[in-house]
Amino acid sequence: MGKIDGIIVTDLKRITHPKGDILHGMKQSDEGYAGFGEAYFSNVLYNDIKAWKRHNLMTLNLIVPVGSVKFVFIDKRKNSSSNGESFEIIISKDNYKRLSIPPGIWFGFKGMDKGLNLILNIADIEHHPDEVDRKEIEEIEYNW
Repeated sequence: MGKIDGIIVTDLKRITHPKGDILHGMKQSDEGYAGFGEAYFSNVLYNDIKAWKRHNLMTLNLIVPVGSVKFVFIDKRKNSSSNGESFEIIISKDNYKRLSIPPGIWFGFKGMDKGLNLILNIADIEHHPDEVDRKEIEEIEYNW
């Protein structure tokens, strides 16, 4: 698994508090911030896989504040220095990070915890159904 050109993995702060933790997400001054269009949550059930999707315009900033999610990214951009490479990472409350994903990269994700697996996307544009491409899971070879 190599690193994919343009993907930024950022460690996030989790401040423990006896009455409830504080989990940092994103600041305007953070690397990977490309503007604000919308923020939305998605969840994935344990052992379920949601794949494959590619945004053509949207920059994603993915955070998992609850549960554990395995993300897989595959670079099929023709002019990319990492064309043909894949990258996988599990992020969770114990491995608390933000993934900044530029447009054009195929990705999918899998729920790893038996409870709620919650993903926050802080996107630079509002979601438009016509800017995203989808493939069935078997259309891209990957051993989940």
